[in-house]
Amino acid sequence: MPSKTTTLGLLAAAAGLVAPAQAASGTGVTTRYWDCCKPSCAWSGKASVSKPVGTCDKNDALLADVDAKSGCDGGVAYTCTDFSPWAVSDTVAYGFAATNIAGGTESSWCCACYQIDFTSGPVAGKSMIVQSTNTGGDLGSNQFDLLMPGGGVGLFDGCKSEFGQSLPGQQYGGVSSRSDCDASNMPASLRAGCYWRFDWFENADNPNVNFKQVACPAALTAVSGCKRSDDGSFPAPSV
Repeated sequence: MPSKTTTLGLLAAAAGLVAPAQAASGTGVTTRYWDCCKPSCAWSGKASVSKPVGTCDKNDALLADVDAKSGCDGGVAYTCTDFSPWAVSDTVAYGFAATNIAGGTESSWCCACYQIDFTSGPVAGKSMIVQSTNTGGDLGSNQFDLLMPGGGVGLFDGCKSEFGQSLPGQQYGGVSSRSDCDASNMPASLRAGCYWRFDWFENADNPNVNFKQVACPAALTAVSGCKRSDDGSFPAPSV
């Protein structure tokens, strides 16, 4: 017969197995990018998920091979153009981001969703629900690098190999006006996401946020194809 101490230990261990995941929250910063590269959460084995984030070939066709080499490294896998952000209402938008959340790793970030409430700039008072599809060695703590066409390619430019030419705008920061979204080297499939930056996002320049981890809306997982096994442990968005 096990001792009382052993029994209590087993009960504690069992309780730990069913304890809800700890939701990340805090204050953070945002940046923006669109580099066309295969996102890091599209590789297998990054986290406990339904399947890795989907990727597309240069014709925007979904790839079946989750381990296809990135177009930024001479391969055929790129960010699908439907990962562009979109407005749900005048005050709420959905999208995707590269993230670095304090206290976590890729295994806790990949395919997690966050409600980010903007606290500065012209979008103060608005909110986004973003799913983490990427990480980055150049990201600071609690940073959300929002994926938006024309946001600048940053460290890597996969757009040139995907579309045969680089996107308009600066390497960091991207385009500077809504009219730049109509440039001949902005693919038609990315223009709506580029307009979003100047319409719903009001051309905000790296606004600050309060954030909290939430359950992913079906509209986001339908695009990414990825859902965390612990997604149900987190509260629904409050917006």
